[in-house]
Amino acid sequence: MEQVSGTSERFLEMKSRILERVDLSREVPDEEMQELIDEVVLSCGKEQRISLNEKCRLKRELFHALRKMDVLQELLDEPGVTEIMVNGMDGIFLEKGGKLVRWEKNFYSRERILDIIQQMAGACNRVVNESQPIVDARLENGDRLHVVLPPVAVNGPIITIRRFPESPVTMEKLLELESLSQEEALFLKDAVRSGYSILIAGGTGSGKTTFLNALSEYIPRDERVIVIEDTAELQIQNVENLVRLETRSSGAEDCKEITIRDLIRASLRMRPSRIIVGEVRGAEAFELLTCLNTGHDGSFSTCHANSTQDTVGRLETMVLMGMELPLQAIRRQIASGIDLIVYLGRLRDKSRRLLEITEVTGMEGDQVVLNPLFLFRETGEVSGRICGTQEKTGDMKNIEKFQRAGISAYEKGIISGSS
Repeated sequence: MEQVSGTSERFLEMKSRILERVDLSREVPDEEMQELIDEVVLSCGKEQRISLNEKCRLKRELFHALRKMDVLQELLDEPGVTEIMVNGMDGIFLEKGGKLVRWEKNFYSRERILDIIQQMAGACNRVVNESQPIVDARLENGDRLHVVLPPVAVNGPIITIRRFPESPVTMEKLLELESLSQEEALFLKDAVRSGYSILIAGGTGSGKTTFLNALSEYIPRDERVIVIEDTAELQIQNVENLVRLETRSSGAEDCKEITIRDLIRASLRMRPSRIIVGEVRGAEAFELLTCLNTGHDGSFSTCHANSTQDTVGRLETMVLMGMELPLQAIRRQIASGIDLIVYLGRLRDKSRRLLEITEVTGMEGDQVVLNPLFLFRETGEVSGRICGTQEKTGDMKNIEKFQRAGISAYEKGIISGSS
């Protein structure tokens, strides 16, 4: 065990005394554990002349260590924290209000970090050890957990927790945050209702999952939606006939691995109106394009990309990860399966914005043709906040789905307020 400070020694001594007095032959309720902690802290307080504030802190931290997530519990209870990062004994970092900062607290020992990792992984029915040192899981409250253990992680056990709001962010909230314009929101509402297939692209932390959740508000209530994710985190709204599927890694009990590709194939036999794939990262892009080209209009997915043009190249590369196909054939699948690319970005002021909506119009020669419809243009900066305008840059060309849905406002171009 690592060398610890005087405060850490005091904490570990009290914890040891408590564990010596706990009756491990039965399940001890939280109230009884809290009473035992109070007794030990008061006893040690008299011996070591501990201040009242220090006693209160120790009581709280001991309860968190014995019954909850130790030093992380305070961050897990704080609504404003959106990401928690534990870099072994090198420190704990967190994201709050879009800013990354180092937390003043840390684990008292590396062993305790490993205990917490096993506690979290076990609660998610996942296995993580030296033979399987990387794990993704979803905590009970919906937060996303990612763990990497030594020897893969050189500087000790690494924990990353991506936190999500208890209630999903709505399109109305995104409008309040000026993440997009009213005209863009109305256009996307009509596009979703009409069954246009949409790919949401952007970098890490650009808000792809949040935006997909918001778009789901517009799915007609009478449709059957199949949601497929590596780790379930989407909060699809207002859909009654909803099926949620999650991948499974091969476990210690000889469990067969279930991949995104497996789940997409299975979903096609579930009579879906739409299929939502949380994120495509690899060879499953082929299955996604297949389902988009077999009558499942209005399906959504997200992927990492640096621009709308780069999104097409990323899809090509991901398809080629799984099988050898002529590039021309892949591009034709992209051009016929994806209708719109919504590109999101995180600006230098940490705000998340919709930077571009682009229509995929088809093929010209051997290239996928893109038709930019909306574009964010930066105009300046006021009090550290980037200002800009969401400009309409083009008219929708493929309007057949709008027409079939009875939305005629797009016959002469994009018209705001069409709904």
